[in-house]
Amino acid sequence: MELHSSGSDAVFEAAANQLRGARLRSELHVREIPAPEGIAPRSAAFAAGIVQGSAHPVDAQADSPYGAGRLILMHDPASADDWGGPFRIVCFAQAPLEVEIGVDPFIADVAWSWLIDALDSRGAEYDFASGTATKTLSTGFGTLEDQGDAAQIEIRASWTPHGEDFAAHAEAWGELLCLLAGLPHHEGVASLRARSARRDARA
Repeated sequence: MELHSSGSDAVFEAAANQLRGARLRSELHVREIPAPEGIAPRSAAFAAGIVQGSAHPVDAQADSPYGAGRLILMHDPASADDWGGPFRIVCFAQAPLEVEIGVDPFIADVAWSWLIDALDSRGAEYDFASGTATKTLSTGFGTLEDQGDAAQIEIRASWTPHGEDFAAHAEAWGELLCLLAGLPHHEGVASLRARSARRDARA
């Protein structure tokens, strides 16, 4: 039993180290954070925020107002029947939107498709993907009236990774966060803001 546990620890550490070594975009400031307690026997968690310009956030522990996300790798061989494998990845990504983009009825569909496209384009092996894409609109009142109208897009997702390339999953998550924040896709896929601009030009 002890040897089995030691081997399982090594498998997890190898996967976690691949996430730590993932090649993420320069617009992201990434740090490893404590994983939530009790979610799995072994887990590793990372936080990312969008960096504006070349400066890092003043508070490196705070989420960026331009877009932020979390990625959690869980490992539990006992849950393999439920997960479809010994690992499960959970991700969160959110970013503010311009209000005219936030009212677009297809924004949530586009945002979810970006996650799937990012995973597929990097050759990440996975199945049992599930999650939600949520857009929110808000209006400030009273002492918050000066904030006016605001919009935000948020994705919460999980999937079961397979294969040996765990870095690809982190890179896909990073690309998703950059796209939600309005940054251009490195392979030419338009961001939400670029899509809106093209639509307005055609109007």
